Amino acid sequence: MVGAIGRCKNNDQVAGILLVEDDPSVRTALELALARQGHSVTSYETGEEALDHVRSRRPEIAILDVMLPGIDGVEVCRRIRKMDQLPVILLTARGDDLDIVVGLEAGADDYVVKPVEPRVLDARIRAVLRRVESASSDRITFGDLVVDRGALKVTLAGREVHLTPTELRLLLELVRHPGQVLNRRYLLRAVWDHTHAADSRLVDACVQRIRAKIEAVPAEPEFIHTVRGFGYRFSPP
Repeated sequence: MVGAIGRCKNNDQVAGILLVEDDPSVRTALELALARQGHSVTSYETGEEALDHVRSRRPEIAILDVMLPGIDGVEVCRRIRKMDQLPVILLTARGDDLDIVVGLEAGADDYVVKPVEPRVLDARIRAVLRRVESASSDRITFGDLVVDRGALKVTLAGREVHLTPTELRLLLELVRHPGQVLNRRYLLRAVWDHTHAADSRLVDACVQRIRAKIEAVPAEPEFIHTVRGFGYRFSPP
């Protein structure tokens, strides 16, 4: 395990980062680059070490290489999701659609294809962190679903719904425009700060995860409807 701490001169949005990468040269390069951007980085080689760290000293965000020895990055993400809504970015050596979709379905907030440009990774980290920031303070009720945008809390039939920061940001964006169809490109920009249309799978995977948490029958959604060829519409019953 190696630690590196620095301060960012141009942006106060720095983070305590958990970096998990088994390649020593890549791990060291990313750690130093992120420290120069002002982040505090703690790095490990294995998923087992990463999970121990999350249990004892929760970071602000986790960056996980997919191809790890032992427990791979996707499984680490899946286990983190069972105990915490910690933001997660996956590093994948391939732009393989299946690998990316499996990672997103496991609960990852974003992904970056290696080789990684440190400035791009830094931008993705800051974009994910912005999703955690407060929204406007009002409470909206849609039947059994209550969205409190001030407290950043969602409840369903009186029970809290545990959403990741990205899932919450996407739901808030949909709730802001009830009855309107929001296309994937708009949602990518508003929620992920992405502009590349190929990243639309981020939107689809995130909608799927939200539906699993708020819909009685996810395959027959009452709240978030798919408008084929366009995007999604929040239309509460």
